[in-house]
Amino acid sequence: MTTNGGHEPVFCTIVPPHLLDKLARDSDPALSGPARRSLERDALERTRRRLTTVIGGQAAAAAPAEGDQPDRTVFDAGHQQDLPGKKVRTEGSEPGSDATVNRAYAGLGATFELYLKVYGRRSIDGQGLPLNATVHFDKDYDNAFWNGEQMVFGDGDGEIFLDFTIPVDVIGHELTHGVTQYTANLAYFGQSGALNESLSDVFGSLIKQYTLAQTAADADWLIGAGLLAPRVQGQALRSMKAPGTAYDDDVLGKDPQPADMQHYVHTGRDNGGVHINSGIPNHAFYIAATAIGGYAWEKTGRIWYDVLTGGKLKEDAQFADFARLTVKAARERFGAGAELQAVEKAWEEVGVETL
Repeated sequence: MTTNGGHEPVFCTIVPPHLLDKLARDSDPALSGPARRSLERDALERTRRRLTTVIGGQAAAAAPAEGDQPDRTVFDAGHQQDLPGKKVRTEGSEPGSDATVNRAYAGLGATFELYLKVYGRRSIDGQGLPLNATVHFDKDYDNAFWNGEQMVFGDGDGEIFLDFTIPVDVIGHELTHGVTQYTANLAYFGQSGALNESLSDVFGSLIKQYTLAQTAADADWLIGAGLLAPRVQGQALRSMKAPGTAYDDDVLGKDPQPADMQHYVHTGRDNGGVHINSGIPNHAFYIAATAIGGYAWEKTGRIWYDVLTGGKLKEDAQFADFARLTVKAARERFGAGAELQAVEKAWEEVGVETL
């Protein structure tokens, strides 16, 4: 494996460790067992990723895809832990009987389509990188992740989490970690890490909205809707519209995301709260997108994309750094009109300085 021209990959999961920690301490082994094993698996994969990055490995043999079509391959791990697993669907092949495989294939395609048709980006790296995904990873695995090279999906435990290929925004979220890896390469800690997570939520949500042809007003702005099992009191993993309201459950606890800087969570866990404080820039995007109106990927998404890929966003960027760049990008692309005012007001509402 290569480190992609200095762009060091990080191991990014959709379910925050604080949720799995909570489940792992539950008295019901049907809940604690899968959560504990998922945490152990995540820790192992994270270590493996770090070692591979430091030591180096074989470069991937796959060549970038030609033209403007994706190059998708879906593998089946067969509930084992070896990656990538058995190849079960390749680009252009017909859907099979496994709905999980079909959803993964479609989600890879939906992500490729948004980035290409809206932003002119050819795949994750901008150069036609093949999109690989493994499904049915491990047994009762409660997560999905981007490991720097490919997507991996668990089937969930059926008690708290369902199949991780169900929400297309989960697929888009994880693949966007790859886009960030190849562009701004935001450090995965503190505010820069929360920005990393927020950008994945933003573009994951936009991929869902684009697929459903939803305007900003029509969208639910939920991340991972459909992922939580029926017994869970909640709608999704996160809400961009109302951070802190995605779930309130006896087992999972209450969604801890803040919506503004006044409620910023200072913690050493979860890489300095990257999955928690991402609620603040998430909320800013929602406020700006709904104020601007129309399809969120056309203007607000374009502003955010300009900042992510513009080369001025530093790896250790803080919220205020990112906010200032979005204001600058809005002015450069749309002038001093409603778009600029909406972006400035959005950051003001969440308590992030742009001056």
